[in-house]
Amino acid sequence: MTGAGTWSLGESDYERINEHLTELLKECNARCALVVDRTGQLLANAGEELSFDPTVFASLTAADFSANDELAKMIGEPEFASLFHQGEKESMYLADVARRVILVVLFDKRTTVGLVRLRVKQTVQDLSALLDEMFSRAPGQADKGGPLDGADDEIDKLFGK
Repeated sequence: MTGAGTWSLGESDYERINEHLTELLKECNARCALVVDRTGQLLANAGEELSFDPTVFASLTAADFSANDELAKMIGEPEFASLFHQGEKESMYLADVARRVILVVLFDKRTTVGLVRLRVKQTVQDLSALLDEMFSRAPGQADKGGPLDGADDEIDKLFGK
């Protein structure tokens, strides 16, 4: 497991993650999708505006997933790749993505857990590939294309480095 402090999420990475989340929401008619790292940091979210504090939710999501990892070990499983919590009106589906982040999908009666689960599989594969790309970069090397892209080089030129 790798924490958020050992990698960087650049602007185009964030946009690509959001594209995957938006597509997932369209495909399964869910309300909201979030990506949370294993330390509890909210990395991205798409869909309906949340009626609760997303920072607290991200923290609790990571704790929930960690607790369930321990439960899995107790029964002889290496991990639970996904979790499903069903409520009377609202439900959530959580899926591990490359042992690095957690994909959370919030949905109501407009869809089914089966459809969410089916569509999450492809999104997990897509996000895993994106994360592999992000983690393969040299430390401190963010994606290109942000508003400050090249700023370090320009500052070095100014100071004759």
